[in-house]
Amino acid sequence: MRKLASRLPTVKFQEYVQLDGSKKILVQQVGDGSIIKRFDKTPIPRKSTDIVCPHFLELKWAYGCPFDCAWCFLKGTLRLLKTGTRPIIKDYCKIQKHLDSFFSNDGQSRELLNTGELADSLMAENSKRPFSKFIIPLFEEYERHRVLFLTKSTYIRNLIDIKNHNSAVVSFSLNAPPVARKWEKAPPVKERIKAAKILNELNYEVRVRIDPIVPITDWQKEYFKLVDMIFENFVPERITLGSLRGLQSTINNVKDKSWTVFLTEKSNWGKKIAFSTRYQLYNTIINYLKTKYNYVKVALCKETVGMWDSLNMDFKKIRCNCLL
Repeated sequence: MRKLASRLPTVKFQEYVQLDGSKKILVQQVGDGSIIKRFDKTPIPRKSTDIVCPHFLELKWAYGCPFDCAWCFLKGTLRLLKTGTRPIIKDYCKIQKHLDSFFSNDGQSRELLNTGELADSLMAENSKRPFSKFIIPLFEEYERHRVLFLTKSTYIRNLIDIKNHNSAVVSFSLNAPPVARKWEKAPPVKERIKAAKILNELNYEVRVRIDPIVPITDWQKEYFKLVDMIFENFVPERITLGSLRGLQSTINNVKDKSWTVFLTEKSNWGKKIAFSTRYQLYNTIINYLKTKYNYVKVALCKETVGMWDSLNMDFKKIRCNCLL
């Protein structure tokens, strides 16, 4: 391993209660938390209306997004910045310094560091210094932890070139094509699936997020088509499902509010589609995955305890997109 720079930022640890009730001492943040910090905004769920979201580590290498999806929460989260959602890449030297500190003082648990919470993970791939070619070798050198790329991009040329990538997980955000055409200003879903297939064939671990599911007219037919498109090309390592939701800060700061007509229920994570409709969406897609493809590696994103229980799923055993 490389010689570490002097005066590395301090790694801070904290005891966290896990969803199954156990306790672990985990990294809370590195230094000031501007690069590596645990996402712990969601408390451990107690009531049926509480949101289930495990605490995961963010690798905040950048913020913003080149795409312009109508419901993007970054439009609310980054509303006070002069740059808005314009992609901003942080200093790679600082990122490496914080990672050196993390790798040297990482405690007992293996971690998956999420690079796609505040940015599209592949938004710098067409630059002079692609993020993937910078970050994956660092994780490969240390070997213990993994790095998660979450994206709607199809620019995978650099990922194709990287030969050693056991530490990398790539997750594609997908939606029914009519939904994507209406509300997502991003590469076509068919092209995203094609990119995912290529990486899968190169032995990358490839995951899928179908999120946000929207109950449009003929939604069942359209989401079944999406599932068929996916499985005709590759089998995801796991699939995470999420339904349309909107924080009030997001709703206040988006131009296209047409999607908000579906949000009729309040929760402690913004407005949601009505419970009964969400149940129908999830139950229908989950059953289709199971009956047609014998596929059961499914989790829910930011859903309530009540929904997990109604679907006879155990949230305490969650293996969602952001976890190892």
